[in-house]
Amino acid sequence: MDQQEILGRISAMVDDEKRLRAALADGTIDAATERERLADVERALDQCWDLLRQRRAKAEFGENPDEASVRPSAEVEGYES
Repeated sequence: MDQQEILGRISAMVDDEKRLRAALADGTIDAATERERLADVERALDQCWDLLRQRRAKAEFGENPDEASVRPSAEVEGYES
């Protein structure tokens, strides 16, 4: 997945977050469902941002960005911003 594909996925997931919040606000889904789905989206977003950072770092230091890989969400979730 190249940088543009990652950014596209990030954008789509941000849109998903907005839709979930709107669905809660209009009563289409309940709070528990929203929390569960948001947690899934946020984990995937964290993984995408991590992959993007890996690719950029590899490119900056003359390495092949295509060697970057998606890390498990448990690993990515433990990072400090």
